[in-house]
Amino acid sequence: QVQLVESGGGLIQPGGSLRLSCAASGLTFSRYAMSWYRQVPGKERELVARMATAGNSTNYADSVKGRFTISRDNAKNTVYLQMNSLKPEDTAVYYCQARWFSTYWGQGTQVTVSS
Repeated sequence: QVQLVESGGGLIQPGGSLRLSCAASGLTFSRYAMSWYRQVPGKERELVARMATAGNSTNYADSVKGRFTISRDNAKNTVYLQMNSLKPEDTAVYYCQARWFSTYWGQGTQVTVSS
């Protein structure tokens, strides 16, 4: 059974930093492209960052370029999202996605940026 478990969310002041983690199990992690998405109520889920299997290709939403960094550790079956210079508009539920021939989602972790 495939499981993706996100952690690291919470309440943070504007300008602060958080690191999200997504631990995967039940799949051959190194074969999956890994992504972070986010969603706020009433809006569609949007792609934040994506990393290819070998970690040599990344894509970022324009709104997070230069502030967020996606990385992966294939030995630990974990993908990370380092979020710096956080803004109130980054407030959302953040989801981890694994995609190869199938697509899997985590349950999400809430990030709230507020003073």
